[in-house]
Amino acid sequence: MLYSLAIPKLTDHPAAIRLESRYPQPGAQLPIGAKLADISMDLSSIVAQNCPPISFHRIVLREKFFLRAWLFEPGQLCPQGACIAILSDTEDEPADAAIARPARIMTAGITYHPGMWMGQAV
Repeated sequence: MLYSLAIPKLTDHPAAIRLESRYPQPGAQLPIGAKLADISMDLSSIVAQNCPPISFHRIVLREKFFLRAWLFEPGQLCPQGACIAILSDTEDEPADAAIARPARIMTAGITYHPGMWMGQAV
């Protein structure tokens, strides 16, 4: 079966979510707890401040899967709920199969690190 990796809902407010880092390569077997991606959330469109209210989050897998494909590149904006990757139970699952459900993930707040897209864009 195929599963979607979706950008989690981090806030009720409209926010710009950017894919900052992707970790596994397509074809990789992913254990429970595998780090998948880092994202940033920018709330500056709704909160006026001298320093932009940007937070960083890591998406971590709560199930065992194979990564089949990434659908977004680092630096791209992703709406909350957007599917950013396709996962599967087996490495030879047909790519045209229907998505069974979203993958179970968890998110954690993290600090900025130099491997993020934001640091490369300067």
